Amino acid sequence: MDNKEFENLITLAVEALPDTIKNKLSNVEIVMEPGESPNNSLFGLYHGVSQLKRGSSYGMNPVLPDKITIYKGTIERFAGSEDKIPALVRRVVWHEIGHHFGFDEDGIRKLEEKWAKEGKI
Repeated sequence: MDNKEFENLITLAVEALPDTIKNKLSNVEIVMEPGESPNNSLFGLYHGVSQLKRGSSYGMNPVLPDKITIYKGTIERFAGSEDKIPALVRRVVWHEIGHHFGFDEDGIRKLEEKWAKEGKI
């Protein structure tokens, strides 16, 4: 899959979020890394200060955006076939956005179970 198509999958994953979530995304950028993650096992990585930990002075000073990195190479290798990539990208993007909102791994796993039952991922 070329980079443009993959980036489009990331955009579609964000657009598929409920409006209540999309409207609360704040000071976060999502980028695609064309290669594999540093340890070859991460699909995505959140860097930043989650919304739960932002203090009242957070918005008063210029702050670089949080960053979500989606690792195209790792996802492609794990997916095994191109038809499995869109669902995996959606799951990874939603997972990392969960960290942006302050969910830990256990909390996100519970959300993923709920999303899977609802057919969202």
